[in-house]
Amino acid sequence: MTGLTGKAKAAPVRAAVLGLLAALFVAAGLTPAADAADWRVTLRGHAGNPGETPVVAEVGAAIPPGRYRVVGDAEGVPVQRAQVFVDAGKTYLGLVLKHLPAGGTVSATIAPDDTKELRASGVSFGEDKADVTVFVGGKPFTVYHTGLPAKPYYYPLVGPTGASFTRAYPMKPDVAGEDRDHPHQRSFWFTHGSVNGVDFWASDPLNKPKSTFGSIKETSRTVVASGPAVGVLRTTDDWVGPDGKKVCEDERTVRVYATSDVRIIDFDITLKAVNGPVTFGDTKEGMFGLRVASSMDVQKKAGGKITNAEGVTDDDAWGKASPWVDYTGPVEGKTVGVAILNHPGSFRYPTTWHVRTYGLFAANPFGWHDFGRKQSGEHVVPAGGSIRFGYRVILHEGDTAAAHLSEAFKAYAEPPTVEVTGG
Repeated sequence: MTGLTGKAKAAPVRAAVLGLLAALFVAAGLTPAADAADWRVTLRGHAGNPGETPVVAEVGAAIPPGRYRVVGDAEGVPVQRAQVFVDAGKTYLGLVLKHLPAGGTVSATIAPDDTKELRASGVSFGEDKADVTVFVGGKPFTVYHTGLPAKPYYYPLVGPTGASFTRAYPMKPDVAGEDRDHPHQRSFWFTHGSVNGVDFWASDPLNKPKSTFGSIKETSRTVVASGPAVGVLRTTDDWVGPDGKKVCEDERTVRVYATSDVRIIDFDITLKAVNGPVTFGDTKEGMFGLRVASSMDVQKKAGGKITNAEGVTDDDAWGKASPWVDYTGPVEGKTVGVAILNHPGSFRYPTTWHVRTYGLFAANPFGWHDFGRKQSGEHVVPAGGSIRFGYRVILHEGDTAAAHLSEAFKAYAEPPTVEVTGG
């Protein structure tokens, strides 16, 4: 999706020889000499200062993959660790900015670093047959579950306070104080309630079976990158109808960042009509969904609150189009929040929101009839066509104002530019 990653340029200097040597050193677990492998990174900000900001920028093939440290004139530079990785034949630089004022420019030198400390930091993945555990800073952040017949999902979703910000039911059915409704709303997921008439939203082993229920089945999984700044997981899935035939398929790229003050996840999702036209029906039951911890529910009247980018709150935010929405409330005695940002390059940006005061929080660009619009929200993807969606999820401590979401959205929509030179 255009704009989902930053763009950058790399000056080709001695890359053919020195780049190869540096790559061999990194592969061998060694650190090349600084005068043969240092690179200059310049970052220019466009938006306000949202605090921690992840950046992934295409840099060309001159800089070799590996872990990097900031060296040289790094004092005061708001980034300490970086990594370079290859994805689909393109080379990317990943890092996390601590701050970068609007229009500001910072410059630093980075050099390969394969020390034990850097290898142990950042984002890593632990796989078994059905699930993938995602670690940030060596601690479990979330688990990607694929063993459920109905759909893959993520649970738990651990915020910066160390507690999970999503509901445990029905994965853990006996947690005190939790709501036990809508068992198909499993923590964090992506489905829709009407795709060529098939219901992928309510389909769940704990719901009464229906002839319209479909299932979403993982068909491939690749850990693209892990390291001190970012981890990248790519999967593909078949959306299968009750007759066993494929309705459509998807590709999902998930990026988790090595932030400390917040937790940030980027989702880039492409839905493909591979076997004929695909109709996404006009229903509120969709699409990019999350069920917040029950203690955060607005209906509990314990401090829960829904706020969108225009300042509309609670029930009034339901069905409205907005670039972002934040759901805040208490979890284990602390005020926390989950914000979902919709990328401007996403289909039907700004999306409409199926966000409820009982704890459901979903971006849904198709449910226009239920949301009170006169025109239909139905959309037909022609055979061979596709539609793409982009979201950033920010788990934060404090209320909406403390999260600086307007600035965070600007940094997501127009990330800093990155220029890499040297070698």
